[in-house]
Amino acid sequence: MSTPFPKALVTVAVGGGTFLLTGVLSDSDSDARWQWTASLLAAVMALLVQYLGDRLKAVEESQRRHMDDMKRSLTSHHGEVRTAVDQSFAKINEATKLFSKVDGSVLRSEEVIRLVEAYTRVGDEAPGIVKSFAEEELKRLAELMEDLISGRADSSFENHEWLIDLALCVKKTLYATSTTIDRDFWASDPAKRYLSAQEKAIKTRGVEVRRLFLVDEPEEVTEALEQLCVWQRRFGIDARIGVQSQLDPGGTVMDFIIFDGELCYETWPDSHVRPDMTMLRMKHEHVEDRVNQFNELWAATEQENEPEPGTGSMRRRLRWGAE
Repeated sequence: MSTPFPKALVTVAVGGGTFLLTGVLSDSDSDARWQWTASLLAAVMALLVQYLGDRLKAVEESQRRHMDDMKRSLTSHHGEVRTAVDQSFAKINEATKLFSKVDGSVLRSEEVIRLVEAYTRVGDEAPGIVKSFAEEELKRLAELMEDLISGRADSSFENHEWLIDLALCVKKTLYATSTTIDRDFWASDPAKRYLSAQEKAIKTRGVEVRRLFLVDEPEEVTEALEQLCVWQRRFGIDARIGVQSQLDPGGTVMDFIIFDGELCYETWPDSHVRPDMTMLRMKHEHVEDRVNQFNELWAATEQENEPEPGTGSMRRRLRWGAE
C-alpha cells in the first residue's frame, strides 16, 4: 500500500494540471469557479482511484495469503490422512497375516476367532471393571501360550483346571504318581471331575491310565488307601500302591503326571507339605526322564489280585524287588 505523501502529491498534481488545462481551454470571460470546481473534482477522483487501487491490492494480498494457508493446511491434512490410511492398511495387513497363520495352524481357528469376537464385544458393551478383568484374563492366556512355546509353564498354586483339561485332551497314555502330598485331593470336587475325564478318555479313546500311589513305609499302606485304589479301578484305572523304601530304585519321588509321553504335570509342596506350585514341562529330555522313572517304579511293583473274603472285591497284594 502507498504511503500518504505520494498520494497527496499525485492528488495535487492532478488538481493543478486540471486547473491549468481548464484555464487554457476556457474563454477569458468564463467564471473562475469552473476551473476550481473541475480541479477539485479531478483531485478527488485521483485520490479515490488511488484508494481503490490500494484496497484492491490489499484484498488480493489477503486472498493470496488465504490461499497459501489453505494449501499448507490441505498438504498437512493430506499427510495426516495418508499416514492414517497407511497405518490402517498396515493393521489390516498384520491382522490378515495373523489370521492366515491361524487358518494354517493345526489348532482350531474357529476358537481363536470366537475369542477375538467375544473380546471385541466385551470392549464395546461391558462396564469398566469387566473390561479390566477381560484384559487381565487375556494377558494371562497370552502369557500361557508364550510359556508353552518355551517348553515350560508355572502356576503359583495347584492348578486343577490345567489337570482336568489335560485329562480331556490326552489320547494315548496317562501315567501318574500320587504321594501323601496330594492325598486329600481325592476327596475334593476337582478330583471327581478329573476322574470323570479319565473315565471318558479310557472308554471313548482307549487311553491307558496307570496310577501309582506312593508311601514312604509299609505301615502307611492303610485300608483307606487300598479302598482308594479299588475305587479308582472302577473308572478303568490301573491303580497300584508302592512303598518307596522297598522299591528299586529307591529315593523320594514327587508327584508327576505324564500325558501321552509328551507333557509332564508336576506339583511342588510348600513348607507344610501341601501342593503349592504347578509346573508344566514339555522339554523332551525332562519328559523322557520322567517316563523312565515311572516305568522303573511301575516295574518294581507286581500286582496280584484275589477276592476279599465275604466281599467279592479285589484286594491288592504286593511283592517288592527288582524284576
